Amino acid sequence: MKKYVFLVFGLLMFAACGSDNAADSANQQVTFEPTATSSLATTMPEEAAEGEAPAETDEAVTENYPTAIVSLSPTATEMLFAVGAGSQVIAVDDFSYYPPEAPVVEGLSGWNPNVESIASFEPDLVVLSDSGVQEELELLGIEVFVAPAAVDLDDVYTQMSALGELTGNERTAGDAVLSMQAAIGEIIAGIEMSSEPLTYFHELDDTLYSVTSSTFIGQIYAMTGLKNIADPADEDGAAWGYPQLSEEFILQADPDLIFYADAQCCAQSLSTISARPGWSELSAVRNGNIFEMDSDISSRWGPRLVDFLETVSDAVATVNAR
Repeated sequence: MKKYVFLVFGLLMFAACGSDNAADSANQQVTFEPTATSSLATTMPEEAAEGEAPAETDEAVTENYPTAIVSLSPTATEMLFAVGAGSQVIAVDDFSYYPPEAPVVEGLSGWNPNVESIASFEPDLVVLSDSGVQEELELLGIEVFVAPAAVDLDDVYTQMSALGELTGNERTAGDAVLSMQAAIGEIIAGIEMSSEPLTYFHELDDTLYSVTSSTFIGQIYAMTGLKNIADPADEDGAAWGYPQLSEEFILQADPDLIFYADAQCCAQSLSTISARPGWSELSAVRNGNIFEMDSDISSRWGPRLVDFLETVSDAVATVNAR
């Protein structure tokens, strides 16, 4: 079970390490450069002249876009289905089990991708979370789109829009982004901010790995007005926003809320956390402010970020009402 949480954590860490620092990651644009021989390079619809209607609709040009997509990123898989490209996806990695209709292939790994296995599906587009095998796939004439871990919501919207454009579902992707923005705006508008920010600890696993506000996870919490106790543990960014805290550090910080995402991987619960030596004295434990987080929803930067934000918002409302 523990292997699972470190797999997710490792993917986030690898993606976050793609630039020299958090600021570079925040400014990084998601790009896709088709090769000269790519069908995508020659069939993208031209912009209509001013005053003219577009020559083709999204549906009409679908046949000019990828019809055999392999996704090796659970987040990208969720995005592809959200933007309307689900029917174009023929295979996904063994952690892409959402949505339920995603065609999961046992042994198809996004963490340790095998070029031969990927090529055996004869894909016309492969979506990756990092560029590890990008060059090898492109040498085989396979188009590749790399969608690294988002740093903020703009990155999320950019990736969804890019996937919509690449797959011929630009309008559907635009609608999905607008829907997310509206839902997030509604949630934030309903949050009653405290005059004194409440503090929190987000637990990735039972060895006390956490996240800072520089990560997309931390930024979701920040939207609700919460203050992250882990920030001082990675001020220099050496841990890429995912520091391992000590029990002494957490006990001294005394968070008002604890969110744990290790129920599935590490059998953690309200009772196991409360029973840790010294933890019964923590404000979060004494006041019952311990909340379980879905490990998938809280580690993926796709359309279900709305659910993540809503869960945190509900927790804050519960605490404020006490």
